Amino acid sequence: MTDLLPFQSFARRLRDTISCASNQPESLGKNEFQSLALDLFRLQYDQIAPYRSLCDRRRKTPATVSDWKDIPALPTSAFKDLELSSLPISERTTVFHSSGTTEQRPSRHFHSAESLSVYEASLLPWFQRHVVPESQANLRWIALTPPSSACPHSSLIHMFEAVQKAFAPGETQFYGELSTDNTWEIRFSEVFATLEQAIASQQPVILLGTAFLFVHLLDELEERGITYQLPPGSRLMETGGYKGRSRELPKAELHRLLSQRLGLPDSAILCEYGMSELSSQAYDRTCFDASPRRFQFPPWVHIVIVSPETGAEVAFGEPGLVRIHDLANIWSIAAVQTEDLAIRHEAGFELLGRAAKAEPRGCSLMAG
Repeated sequence: MTDLLPFQSFARRLRDTISCASNQPESLGKNEFQSLALDLFRLQYDQIAPYRSLCDRRRKTPATVSDWKDIPALPTSAFKDLELSSLPISERTTVFHSSGTTEQRPSRHFHSAESLSVYEASLLPWFQRHVVPESQANLRWIALTPPSSACPHSSLIHMFEAVQKAFAPGETQFYGELSTDNTWEIRFSEVFATLEQAIASQQPVILLGTAFLFVHLLDELEERGITYQLPPGSRLMETGGYKGRSRELPKAELHRLLSQRLGLPDSAILCEYGMSELSSQAYDRTCFDASPRRFQFPPWVHIVIVSPETGAEVAFGEPGLVRIHDLANIWSIAAVQTEDLAIRHEAGFELLGRAAKAEPRGCSLMAG
């Protein structure tokens, strides 16, 4: 018999699952995901009162739901108004906020030391598999965001610090800072000096940032008339969108310009998809893989693409809203309904952008 509380017991079970599925994704079969999802639904239904009320109104409870796809999903907007957490207030050591325009209320995702540990257990193997699949010893890390000391509520910056700590111990390189209006700015001269040092020593670099920060970087490179040829093995990971901002670049154009200005092949540019309400992330390809871009979550996260009108699952190849079931969201809500449009394919999904009338959000909006 175990003396662990139910959530802690589930966390230990999920950690074992993540450990196995990280190396062998196929090891997490449909039946095991189903069992985990339904068990977590029971815990969250019992312990999170606002969620239980919604489930009761929909007449979908642990007694009536037998398929993970039928577990009620909460919209991301619910994280703005409700405290969707089973954690006692005394254990909420960290809260991640969604980023958006200053007029909006942010979503809130509460964490404890243990939930952050699960967050990182989910984060690190999937990041390594897609972004740094080979030895990382020689990479020079460059994050264009501020550090967490300046932005303690950013899940993206927490992510960047966690991967640097895991894969580049002792090297914490953040080249962003907060401006007077709380948007993110880049210390360009330091970035360019670091890139030039890496080029001189032929040390490959890894650039991490939001899409809008990379637009600012491109603008500065153009203004200074600079074009680099980064060392072989260099790569770039970008995340976030543009909605609500005056200057917008289509994804293909952004990648083309980054490739041109930094001397990177398109296969060395990756996209990440995540949000403050989740504990796991998706990537659109593996580094240096030239196959078509399709986002994939780790095996402990499943998605459904649903019709905006009916909420029913759409067929493969049809557009709809992304509904995410993230088992690493142990102490909050595992089933999250986003406002992001996508097309589901046999392997992964193609992100189309935000649904009409959706509030602008995303980490890249902080750079503006």
